[in-house]
Amino acid sequence: MTHEDTATVSSPFGVGAGWDLHCHTVFSDGTETPRRMVEQAQQQGLEGLAITDHDTNAGWDQARQAAHDLGMPLLPGTEITAQDGRVSVHMLAYLYDPKDPVIAGLFAKTREARLTRTRTMVERISQDYPITWQDVLDQVKEGSKTTVGRPHIADALVKAGIYGDRSQAFAGVCSSKSAYYLPTPSPTTHQVLEAVNHAGGVLIIAHPGAVSRNAVLLSDRQIAALAREGLGGLEVWHRDNPPEQRRRLLALAQRWGLLVTGGSDWHGQGKPNRMGENSTSGEVVARIVDKAQGSRPAAWRN
Repeated sequence: MTHEDTATVSSPFGVGAGWDLHCHTVFSDGTETPRRMVEQAQQQGLEGLAITDHDTNAGWDQARQAAHDLGMPLLPGTEITAQDGRVSVHMLAYLYDPKDPVIAGLFAKTREARLTRTRTMVERISQDYPITWQDVLDQVKEGSKTTVGRPHIADALVKAGIYGDRSQAFAGVCSSKSAYYLPTPSPTTHQVLEAVNHAGGVLIIAHPGAVSRNAVLLSDRQIAALAREGLGGLEVWHRDNPPEQRRRLLALAQRWGLLVTGGSDWHGQGKPNRMGENSTSGEVVARIVDKAQGSRPAAWRN
C-alpha cells in the first residue's frame, strides 16, 4: 500500500507501488546481496528503493551497478544509530556525500565501537553457550566492509543449534533485555543531523513510534528540536509504529513541515518484514532529491 503526505508535488516518478526506502543487505545485518535486493524490488513491482545498511555506505557501489543493470531507480542511504537522552534512535540518511570527512569520521568511530561492543557481548555469551568470536565472524558476509552486530551473534547461535532462527535468538540471548546485552555506543541525534547536513544529505527518523523497540520514545519536544536544526522527515509508515503513534507523527510532520516516508525495514531472511509492505510515494522521493545537496549518482534514477 502506498502512503503519501498531504503535499501535492509534480512527480517525475509516477504513481504506482511506491518506493521502499528502508532495506538492508549483507553489508550490515541483511541476508541478501545488494543485487538480490534490487532484483526483489523489481519482482515486487516497486517504483524504486533505497539501500540503508547500518552505519556504512560500503554496499552503495554494488547497489548502484545492479540498479543500472536492471533499470531500477535507487536512493543510496544509511541507517545511523544515535542517542537522544535516554532514547536510542535510528536515523535514515539519504543522498549524502560519502566522501565528506565529517560523516566518514562519524561512521569510522561508530563501526569501531560496534565491533568492540559485539565482541564483548560474545565473550559474555560464550561463558554459557558454545559459540566463539570466530563463529560470529564466520556469519559476516562482506568481511571488514560489514557492520558487525547482534544479528551476526544471532546467526552464530542458530548455526550452533541453540535457536531455530534469528527471531528466536533475538527473543532470547540477543534481546535488549538479556543479561548479555550492551547498548550500542552512539553519537547524539544532533551530531548525526549536523554530519548529514554537512554532507548535503536528508535525514529521516526511522520508526520513531516503535513502542515495541523502546520503552521511551522521542518526545514531541525532542522531535521539534531536531526539526528546527534541519531534520528532513519522519518514517511514519512502518510496521512497528502502532496506529496511535502514526496519528501523532503525522500531526508532528504537518506542524513542522516534515516529509512523511514509509519502508519495510527489509532484511531478506533476517526478519519477517516483506519488501514493499510499507512504502513512500514518488512525490515524496522527489522532494527528498530536491532537498539533497550531497550524493546524486547517476544510478539513483534510471
